[in-house]
Amino acid sequence: MRQKMSGTAPLSARLEPWMEDLLNDPEQCEALLDAHGSPVNVHHFGAMGRNVGELRSAAETHGIDFQIYFARKANKTLGAIDQAIREDCGIDVASLNELRQCLQRGVPADRIIVTAAVKSTALLSLAIESGVTISVDNEDELRDALELTGTERQPLRVALRLAVSHASIPPTRFGLRAPQWLEILRDGEKVSGVQVAGIHFHLNGYEARARAIGIGESLGLIEKLRQLGHAPRFVDMGGGIPMSYLDSASEWEGFWSALEVLPAGDESLTWKSDRLGTGVYPYHQELVRGAWLDQVLSTVSDNGLPSDPVVPSGQDGQSVAQALKAAQIALHCEPGRSLLDGCGLTLAEVAFTKEHSDGVPLVGLHMNRTQCRSTSADFLLDPVLVHAQHPRRARTSGSAFLVGAYCIEEELLLRRRFEFPAGVTAGDLVAFPNTAGYLMHIVESASHQLPLAVNVLWDGGRWVLDDIDKV
Repeated sequence: MRQKMSGTAPLSARLEPWMEDLLNDPEQCEALLDAHGSPVNVHHFGAMGRNVGELRSAAETHGIDFQIYFARKANKTLGAIDQAIREDCGIDVASLNELRQCLQRGVPADRIIVTAAVKSTALLSLAIESGVTISVDNEDELRDALELTGTERQPLRVALRLAVSHASIPPTRFGLRAPQWLEILRDGEKVSGVQVAGIHFHLNGYEARARAIGIGESLGLIEKLRQLGHAPRFVDMGGGIPMSYLDSASEWEGFWSALEVLPAGDESLTWKSDRLGTGVYPYHQELVRGAWLDQVLSTVSDNGLPSDPVVPSGQDGQSVAQALKAAQIALHCEPGRSLLDGCGLTLAEVAFTKEHSDGVPLVGLHMNRTQCRSTSADFLLDPVLVHAQHPRRARTSGSAFLVGAYCIEEELLLRRRFEFPAGVTAGDLVAFPNTAGYLMHIVESASHQLPLAVNVLWDGGRWVLDDIDKV
């Protein structure tokens, strides 16, 4: 049975019913690790439909044309593609392999968009050959794609990646500003054959107002593009749709309050009193998915955007939803994490308990720190402890830090300190909840020639190997 394990300042993860069932079944947990090694990534994609439904319901309330494209880079399993197809989503792909796999999996070309930050010749060639939409980032990329269309210039279907230039939005490496795109496209001879299907932008952060500004600027660019003879049909606002891993706002606020007053050198909360900085995902958020999208679509433009290069005429006083409908433009989005909310966990075996040479307690796991980590500074959820049915040694209680398999001093799986009131020993299991979105695969590494974690999924009756790991 699962046991109490928490940070010294708790951050209690929200668990799906299937997670509760699995973690209350130590025999099944042990069987998964026996079969696939430690760690193992466990997927149950049932929650994706609920998450998709929240977004679609908000869009329907506003009466807009709306499409969801699952951001494949958030999770590499082929089961995630299959579930997205079942939910009638498109797919956003970021590499040649992702595109190949989607096409092989039967995703229609008109439901795929290629958004890779850097696109190889092979990726561009396959995208053009298969007829998928390419989000072009810059002039060089557009020229490369045009060269691949041949001398007869078969139509090249693109979305222009827009660098939103409002003063309140930080500068970005992604895309070009609207005047730059317009200058490129005015040279009709050099860009003949280009069909601008839509406008795409990528923003950091999760602020609804920033998305509203981006949509407004995109509509202004679309108005100019129509004057050049193009017929864009959508604005794609990318990903960054918020989700919340924690139900307790007080725990989230309490953790940061406690960390703020932690004396230097005090390791009661974090390793070496690490303050974690600002580079962490907001694991608790009040406004998520459908409610957040409703706020984006309800935002009213006052046209008071003096730094915008283009502002759509007639948008002043309209909500984003009204402006989209007036322009007869669909809204697309590319969520990854928020569609995978509740769809996976990572399960690992305890290798040892010991002390650091200065006496700080440690619990070592058969995994490395890249196997439950995104680009964020830390994973701010309490793992779940599952006691082995037949422990090999006596359990020790108290608190400790979790360390991993890489041969470096700072191989901390998580930076926080954890309490083990029921004790822990080698052979016990630790589960990291809700890791399916960006936390399993985005930075995973096979350094030291350690194998990557195997991925299993629930097929409706049993846990089976995902096709991505069948060779």
